[in-house]
Amino acid sequence: MTGAIANFASRRTDVAVHSETPTAIAYRRLRIQLRETWRFLTARGITIVLLACVVGVIAGALATVLGSIVQFMHWVLFGLPAGARLSAMFSLSSPWQALVPAAGGAVLGLSVIYLNLRRYRTPVDPIEANALYGGRLSMTDTFIVAGQTMVSSGFGASVGLEAAYTQTGSGIASWIAQKFGLRRGDVRILVGCGAAGAIAAAFGAPLTGAFYGFELIIGVYSIANIAPVMAAAICASLTASYMGGVQFPIDLGQLPPMTAAQYVPFIILGLLAGGVSIGIMRLVTLVERFFIKARIMPWLRPAIGGLIVGMLALLTPQVLSSGHGGLHRELAMNYGLAVIVQIFLLKLLASAVSLGSGFRGGLFFASLFLGALLGKIFAAGMAVLSPEIGIDPLVSAMVGMTSLAVGVIGGPLTMTFLALESSGNLALTGVVLAAAIVSSLLVRETFGFSFSTWRFHLRGETIRGAQDIGWMRNLTVGSMMREDVRTVPGDMTVADFRTAVPLGSTQRVIAVDPDKKYLGMIIVAEIHAQPPSADVNHEPVVDFARHRDTVLVPTMNVKAAAETFARAGGEELAVVQDFVGRKVIALLTEGHMLRRYAEELDKVRRDIAGER
Repeated sequence: MTGAIANFASRRTDVAVHSETPTAIAYRRLRIQLRETWRFLTARGITIVLLACVVGVIAGALATVLGSIVQFMHWVLFGLPAGARLSAMFSLSSPWQALVPAAGGAVLGLSVIYLNLRRYRTPVDPIEANALYGGRLSMTDTFIVAGQTMVSSGFGASVGLEAAYTQTGSGIASWIAQKFGLRRGDVRILVGCGAAGAIAAAFGAPLTGAFYGFELIIGVYSIANIAPVMAAAICASLTASYMGGVQFPIDLGQLPPMTAAQYVPFIILGLLAGGVSIGIMRLVTLVERFFIKARIMPWLRPAIGGLIVGMLALLTPQVLSSGHGGLHRELAMNYGLAVIVQIFLLKLLASAVSLGSGFRGGLFFASLFLGALLGKIFAAGMAVLSPEIGIDPLVSAMVGMTSLAVGVIGGPLTMTFLALESSGNLALTGVVLAAAIVSSLLVRETFGFSFSTWRFHLRGETIRGAQDIGWMRNLTVGSMMREDVRTVPGDMTVADFRTAVPLGSTQRVIAVDPDKKYLGMIIVAEIHAQPPSADVNHEPVVDFARHRDTVLVPTMNVKAAAETFARAGGEELAVVQDFVGRKVIALLTEGHMLRRYAEELDKVRRDIAGER
């Protein structure tokens, strides 16, 4: 009977299919194809790659537009001919132009006054967003950072535009990711795509941009990240090229072949560059502290800093702005050692004063410029000390440029690819990478920070990179504690305690005073193990309490709680409302805390690996 019904249904289906018109059949096939296409496009990996391409196009366009606006400001404010670079000038066309950076500082000071009146917090950058906030960036922060950086660089302060590029690219990426409701891990990846696209567009170097996203913004390199980040970098570079964005080629010409004997001097140059990069970061901090100790109002500091930069520009305009033109000029021309040292010191001072006085920007390109100058200084020194080795000044400039930038910015592979893509010379790969790694190791082991993370450290943040530690901060004692805590009066006698808390009923109870303040942790087995003498029976249990001065508070994150457990050497600690009142509210065991930590860490690892 069942077989007959099945045969009948099959014949009815065949009749229905054969009775369809050709138009209906085509329409049905089209629906199937569209459904399969939609499934393909909505797959997580494909969606992220497609969004990364969109982000790359937008980041490339924005980087090109921002760069063009700042270049136009240079032409207008400093009277440059069309196509000329500010830092490539041999001298200012008028001494009055030395006041332009001070005017920019005054404009920036007005923005500081406005933001202070609005009680606006310090803007969050992409590294901080990915480390603490799951990649969530505010568009208001993006506009503030981009606007202040353009004013700073456009008026000639010795800062680069890379901060504006990466902030806008990452800000747009974060906004798109939030609109699509992406998961935390995917938002962080897309923020990295925005920064990667911005750097790729600024330098015409897709690999440089991609590894900037991996090393500095996402904080990890994984198989799941390759496709979206590379797609964003390539799309951004193509977009900038299509829009006529100025690229960053370095023509080194024909270089002499590298010899094994030259590796040791260049590794020494890497060590020297690492040491200089630490000095640069500390110098910026010293200048900033000088302005603070001098009790100069924050809104007035940029104008004073701009005046100092303008005075330095009277000696050489190469100290102005990021230094693109100055770098090309230094690589193309063969100046004497005294001139190179002078430019190095003036550019170093101008960059430190600009950032220390409150101009917005970074040391990305300034570190490249200073590194190239340091490399030429090193080559001149080696020509005197050991001319037989034959250190080429241009090769030394490239090695110094990469090594110093790695020390200041971080990202050995990022800066190595920048040197290779901008010069187009693969013969430099080994020596450039070796020197970059040596510089990175020196800075990491002796200083421990890049410039961006050093600034976070000065603000009191414990960020060492873009690795996601925000989930760790969200995993607080308050979210893990157990509120069914048992307390006893601290003045309860041992005899009464044995009656009230039988052995085996619980492992630990907390001793409190009449105001419910914490007095210590009581181990039940220890009290029952005391000899049943009259003296012991009448002693207060608080005399046997442990961890009297060690407590947790609900706002502690898992890292701080783990450190407290390690110091106390206990398995369970009391949670009090605050350190002043010490009112007991809960209990937390080390085992539960570690399990929760392992669970959250496993989630983060799955996000990084792209797993569901």
